[in-house]
Amino acid sequence: MTVMTVDEIERFLDEVFPQRMGRIESVGEMRATMRLKIGHEHLRPGPRVSGPTMMGFADVALYVAILAQIGPEPMAVTCDLNCHFLRAASGDHDIIAHARLIKLGRRMGVGEVQVYSTSDDARPVAHVVASYALPIKD
Repeated sequence: MTVMTVDEIERFLDEVFPQRMGRIESVGEMRATMRLKIGHEHLRPGPRVSGPTMMGFADVALYVAILAQIGPEPMAVTCDLNCHFLRAASGDHDIIAHARLIKLGRRMGVGEVQVYSTSDDARPVAHVVASYALPIKD
């Protein structure tokens, strides 16, 4: 069961993390989907979406999936992130991140994110696995 809606998470992130990338499309049980409108600042030569853009965007998507489950927590932080770039993402199209939590405990969350280009929603452009440290609640 989610404890925060898309609008509640967006408002919370506007306060604590206004520089984040992307907008939330949906949240659900142990998952979140986000979209990033690609601009010049996200590109490398080619023009292709840069690796740091895809990694950062995937990281935010997993954070959103966690927030939807645990509520507003600014100090849930990434402690590990591994990214596999599977193919180039065209700089002419948005990218979509589908985040799924694999495990969510009291102190740690682990999840994976598939990143797709809207030019081809059948083949991912990146696969990310990450873990988050969660603050201890009294």
